[in-house]
Amino acid sequence: MKKLSLALLALAAAAVAPAVNAQAAGDLVVRARAVYIDPADKDTIPGAEVSVSTKTIPEVDFTYFVAQNVALELILTYPQKHDVKINGAKAGTLKHLPPTLTAQYHFAGMGAFKPYVGAGLNYTRFSNVELGGLEVDKNSFGLAVQAGLDFALDKKLSLNVDVKKVQIRTDVSAGGATLGTVKVDPWLFGVGVGYKF
Repeated sequence: MKKLSLALLALAAAAVAPAVNAQAAGDLVVRARAVYIDPADKDTIPGAEVSVSTKTIPEVDFTYFVAQNVALELILTYPQKHDVKINGAKAGTLKHLPPTLTAQYHFAGMGAFKPYVGAGLNYTRFSNVELGGLEVDKNSFGLAVQAGLDFALDKKLSLNVDVKKVQIRTDVSAGGATLGTVKVDPWLFGVGVGYKF
């Protein structure tokens, strides 16, 4: 009897949850996340190993559904300051602003769980570069891929986990001569909450 009751409860939850978590064209989901940035720190500067510090940042994203399973997500934050090390010694700091736009596919039919995948473009603007005479290219364009999961708490509110890999690269120069390229290419691990309007 206990097993039958659990089975009926599971079926009822599965029947109700899709309605709770259903999206429609025109829906807008706004999320607030805490995101941990883990740079890959791949560089092509002869004789120098360049690394950018890890950091946890606040992030806001806007996800607009153009169809039930297809959405566009714009990811925003404010300029983030990072320490930069060369051969293990701190060389200075810089700030970067990395808005990212992705197109997503949201999988349906999994109840309150709604996984998604996405791909798009990242633009990063470097500013406040203080690297002891070194300069960096202020603009970076690259690809971004992501995978994530929304868990519906009710018809409006959801929990979210999200992972992205983003291409962020910049040339480093001194006295007008290019020394090489730093490939920051970070992993972004995010957790947060979303609200559907």
